[in-house]
Amino acid sequence: MFYLSRIEHKLRLPPSLLSLPIRDAIHMELEKLFLDKVIANLGLCTCVYDIISIEGGFIFAGDGAPTYTVVFNLIMFRPIMGEIITAKLHSSDADGLRLSLGFFDDIYIPTHHMPNPSHFDPMPGKSNKSVVWFWDFKKEEGLSYPIDSSDEIKFQVQSVSYPPIPVEQPKESKPFAPMLVYGSLDQDGLGPVSWW
Repeated sequence: MFYLSRIEHKLRLPPSLLSLPIRDAIHMELEKLFLDKVIANLGLCTCVYDIISIEGGFIFAGDGAPTYTVVFNLIMFRPIMGEIITAKLHSSDADGLRLSLGFFDDIYIPTHHMPNPSHFDPMPGKSNKSVVWFWDFKKEEGLSYPIDSSDEIKFQVQSVSYPPIPVEQPKESKPFAPMLVYGSLDQDGLGPVSWW
């Protein structure tokens, strides 16, 4: 789920940071650039782990800031297909569930990956999109288990995608997510921990 990724980057260091030790100043700039950002095919940067080398410090003509070539490691969040992860319910609707790990909220369980058989019921007094999902364990005996907002939910990662950045986005569309994780609850041991 978490990886070290080695990156080489040309970094322009603002003159305001030159009073600090060079390693500390570069670390601060790298965190500003990469922390909480998604890099396609690498994942979400959670931390600048260490700086391996710093070279250069050249000041180009017409620029008052030095430019360094920095090699460093980032700790990246990128789930593996088939991995089992525990998350909290963020929201649910007729299209499925949205889960959260606290630092990452773009985990989706589509309806075709819900426990089989399952159904949803609109919550009274709420909009039509607000639903509670139920796993119909033994429907003929009336045994069905709800997926509650207080539940910790185990899911299996089905895919991780990095959609292209849209040039234009309609106002009513949901915010753009640079990394999407799709999961499944349709196996034994998956779903809310309280079920098992």
